[in-house]
Amino acid sequence: MDEQALIGSRVHRLRTERGLTQRQLAEPTYTPAYISTLESGRVRPSEAALRFLAERLGTSYEELATGRPPHLATELRLALTDAQRALATGAADEAAVHYRRLLTDAEQLDLTPERAEALLGLGDCALESGELASATAHFEAAERLLADEPLPRRARPIRGRAVAHLLAGELRYACYLLESTIDELNAGGLGDPEALVLLYAAVIGPYIDMGAHARAARAAELALALAPHVQDPALVAGMHRQVARTFLAEGRVVDADASLAKAQSVYRQLRLRTDLAHCHWMRGYVQAQNGELTAAEVELRTARDMLSAKRAALYTAQVEVELADVLRRLGRHDEAAGLLSAVLELGDSHGAVHAGGAHRLLGLIAEERGEVESAEEHYVQALALLERSGATGDLADLCRLLGDLLRRTGRIEAALDAYRTGLGHRASPGTTTLGPAPTGLTATWPRAR
Repeated sequence: MDEQALIGSRVHRLRTERGLTQRQLAEPTYTPAYISTLESGRVRPSEAALRFLAERLGTSYEELATGRPPHLATELRLALTDAQRALATGAADEAAVHYRRLLTDAEQLDLTPERAEALLGLGDCALESGELASATAHFEAAERLLADEPLPRRARPIRGRAVAHLLAGELRYACYLLESTIDELNAGGLGDPEALVLLYAAVIGPYIDMGAHARAARAAELALALAPHVQDPALVAGMHRQVARTFLAEGRVVDADASLAKAQSVYRQLRLRTDLAHCHWMRGYVQAQNGELTAAEVELRTARDMLSAKRAALYTAQVEVELADVLRRLGRHDEAAGLLSAVLELGDSHGAVHAGGAHRLLGLIAEERGEVESAEEHYVQALALLERSGATGDLADLCRLLGDLLRRTGRIEAALDAYRTGLGHRASPGTTTLGPAPTGLTATWPRAR
């Protein structure tokens, strides 16, 4: 039965239930003949007609037009908010159960925005639990549902896909997704502040990993300028968390810590435990870079314990790489090696960047123990992983480590090859799949090669 026939059937059912004749329903605005034609499904009523009939029949316009009681959509939206809270404060697998049930309900009620919201929630759950292929599929499905919506409405699923690719170690493609969306927003005059802050914050991480520090700094600058126009405090806090990375890259440790403190304050107020764990993680990283190893260990263990309690396997593994580096620098090599071996047992699910970092640290530990062959093996494996991901900044340092090792063992030509490779990576920072920086990011540096 087509839509106008369904509407006609609903009008007929409600009219007869209320004991009204077609004339009583129609007058004074319409004729009995019009009601007869409408009930038989031979005419599609206008919105004005449906609103008039809904009032006469004692129902809502939405229920008459769609067959759905309006309270069901409201209840579903409230339940989606509860599921989002469950994800932020509980475990991802438990939140996913709620989102799957709500997705089924939204499909049965044919509520497209709510279906998209449930899919976005499932994507976020999958990101947290490290199921990156599943996360990508959910974000793609949400994006298809929102295909006819303005681009700002599609920013969240696009950002979700980019994060999934970033966590998988596919930095260049993550940049492509974010940069092309930023370009389209700016070129189309759709510069929605919340969408742009979401995208600028998301692109900072891959830029820094790829050595494009100037682009990361400019993205942070633009995000900070837009922040006063953003109503969502959690989004602003997430932006501050990412901006801290640019401050740290510039050696501005105090500014980085202040930015993280702002984010932590918001997350505590909102009781967003996963995001708060990420702040502890980042503060530990900042302290480690500043040589405050004991304080860094405390922060990183706090982050790991919080994420582990939420069964966030992917993020837990990534924190353990940072913690292992601190333990190594404290001289606790066995503890560090044990953590890194556990991380590598996860396989590719934690992404090439962190797997490469784990192999790099195991190489350093092996060197410090005098195990030259093992160190070289780990450096070579790390090199292959980081080349695959495009983590330019880390590659240059790794080539230096490998070159130094080869030189000390008398393999001068091989050492020179490693140094040349490192110089090649150092000479082309910030290369992305798009080439030029997106609109709004080109003011302070040359175009990428």
